[in-house]
Amino acid sequence: MEIYGHCAPGFEPLLDTFAANFRQSGETGAAFAVRRSNELIVSLWAGRCDREGQVPYTEDTIANVFSCSKGVLAVLAMQQVAAGRLDLDRPVADYWPEFAAAGKAAITPRQLLCHRSGLVAFRERVTDDLIYDWDGSCARVAAEEPWWPPGSRQGYAAFLYGWSLGGLLERVSSRTLPELYREVLADPLQLDGGFGALGHRSTRIADVGPLKKPLPELRENAVAHAMKEDRQGPVAKAFSNPVSLLTGSNGSAWRGALIPAANGHFSARDLAGIYGDLALAKGTILDPHTVAEARREQSRERDAVLQADVAFGCGFVLSGRGADLRFGGDWGFGHPGAGGSVGFADPEREIGCGYVTARLGQSLFMDRRSVHLVEHLYRLL
Repeated sequence: MEIYGHCAPGFEPLLDTFAANFRQSGETGAAFAVRRSNELIVSLWAGRCDREGQVPYTEDTIANVFSCSKGVLAVLAMQQVAAGRLDLDRPVADYWPEFAAAGKAAITPRQLLCHRSGLVAFRERVTDDLIYDWDGSCARVAAEEPWWPPGSRQGYAAFLYGWSLGGLLERVSSRTLPELYREVLADPLQLDGGFGALGHRSTRIADVGPLKKPLPELRENAVAHAMKEDRQGPVAKAFSNPVSLLTGSNGSAWRGALIPAANGHFSARDLAGIYGDLALAKGTILDPHTVAEARREQSRERDAVLQADVAFGCGFVLSGRGADLRFGGDWGFGHPGAGGSVGFADPEREIGCGYVTARLGQSLFMDRRSVHLVEHLYRLL
């Protein structure tokens, strides 16, 4: 497998680790990028980005990074906080009156961001078409009932996070979510991708699919067990209502839709650029005070949906003890995505890191491919 890109002096050994993912872990198309003190010190890519294996994977190839999208959405939310348009502790319904329905009048933006709203899944079966209808999905979320009293438990909102937070951002910013993203994030940082897969700087889109041979797990994945145990419960509903949430990610409908919790399409360079800026003592997209608030711990407990101990800041997963949630140092924060992609910031080292893959593993958080790269990176620092 020919590897393309560059590593700054002293970081050349990462090329061998990246290549090993193709030789030993079933990788077929991926990219890895690292920014340090606002300098792109690593940008590697290799493989093919289409199912037929004919189209080369390039530096600006974008791929569905699934829940890595949530971290990008969190940046947009914190920008509105910094601008004084959004108060984290004021009820969402003050900005979006319809959201007060079904016992949600007191839910705050902070609770949405740290997954303590109880709004984790649609209770009633919804059609596949709904998730491709932005206005319809936002209206349905506004009418939805929480699964437990808001604030009482931590429960990951796998998909509703995007419609609830995104709908709120449109109302406080007076812009559509794509307009807001382009204005305050994509254009300033010259990002390749965005929410959905169409209309961005890069037109090269990777087809995603499962690894042909699953990798050994870094921890027990209890989500699948919980889904089978209670098919009408919040875990099952969060990930499979509607069914296309798990099956439609290469289709034109999915790629053309606005599903900001899960259908962001980004390059590794994008994720490294976003988190590299957040890792700076004085970045361009958020002031230091707002970054500190974003990565301050808001909730830490066994998550009722993820079935694992996870700590959240305002929209970001915080660095933990396990290798699959270790974002550099203790102050690291970011967001993994289903299948193995990840983006994170380490303010102590001013590191921003992005790993994007077209071959999806089954780990709940980071898997061995990104873990090996990140661990090797930190040995070289």
